[in-house]
Amino acid sequence: MKTIFLESHNIKNQYFGFGQFNYHLIKGLFNANVTDFKMTLHAKDTQPLKSEYNSYFNYKKYLSLRRHAPFQIRKKYDLWHCLNQNIKIEPYHNIPYLLTVHDVNFIEENSSDMSHDRNVLFQKKLNRSHAITYISNYAKTSTHKHFKIPDVPEYVIYNGNPILDIKIPQNYKPKQIVKQPFLFSIGEFTERKNFHALVKMLEFMPEYDLVLSGNNNTAYANDTLQKTIKQLGLQDRILITGKISELDKQYYLQNCEAFVFPSLREGFGIPPIEAMRFGKPTFLSNNTSLPEIGGKHAFYWDHYDPKYMAEVLENGLNTFNKNKDTLSQNYINHAKSFNWDTAALEYIKVYRDLLVGK
Repeated sequence: MKTIFLESHNIKNQYFGFGQFNYHLIKGLFNANVTDFKMTLHAKDTQPLKSEYNSYFNYKKYLSLRRHAPFQIRKKYDLWHCLNQNIKIEPYHNIPYLLTVHDVNFIEENSSDMSHDRNVLFQKKLNRSHAITYISNYAKTSTHKHFKIPDVPEYVIYNGNPILDIKIPQNYKPKQIVKQPFLFSIGEFTERKNFHALVKMLEFMPEYDLVLSGNNNTAYANDTLQKTIKQLGLQDRILITGKISELDKQYYLQNCEAFVFPSLREGFGIPPIEAMRFGKPTFLSNNTSLPEIGGKHAFYWDHYDPKYMAEVLENGLNTFNKNKDTLSQNYINHAKSFNWDTAALEYIKVYRDLLVGK
């Protein structure tokens, strides 16, 4: 039987996009119940995976030493799938290699100098690839813009929506709530999430509070964001929850007036389609992959002047409230069109194409 190695050790970071991608794709691959090849999962803690998936997958424990050539994995798999572009674990043998590209935001965030270590590493991964998958057309276009792409098959496979079913118990409330109608956003607190633009906008929207969730143990959270909140005296209208449970996230999505996501750079952007699953009006930056993912079902900011952002939000909410039932259902239908089981089947087709061509 053919064997496929899934370099999936980022599954340990499920509060981040890479970890979510690993987890949900693996679950979709499990749901597909393939029998013509065997997949191996690579993870630091394999026991939870074994408990969930039993013998459907094989398992290999992640060791950081394997980033170095003398300790690379020696087993010769029939196909190696590198699930995230930043991974330093590589196969010892020259075997068929599938690379999934999420974004090349590191060009802007680290360095546009192509001799920078990060860029050199990524180009090497591209060069050894026998096929490349991208999570959005934007990810593909931006990769072609900055890097030399080998003459191999390329595919765009959209991520799925992690929230298929809404599972909030009746009368459930998180420990942290706000007093008046609120706007909601979630993500790691970094410069590219641009949360401080929402804080500035809030000054022009006194009828709303703002709830921000995600990893806030960052320099951006402690510096730019907190300074902006204090300068505008909005401490009593902004709730920063930190990392939250799935139930808390669903509560905030279900009860917010709108989901707001002024991100500067996204390879895909899962939170907006999670919000649409709840039928919520969603406001996004008009850049990178977000117009591709939100389509006609989102409202967009072209820039981040706070008064302008407030006007876009007010006008969008007015539009939504005039035709609430129809628009809400349209958002739900759009969100459901992003499905991890469907995405997994597309990856499986790529696997089979590569295995046949081996």
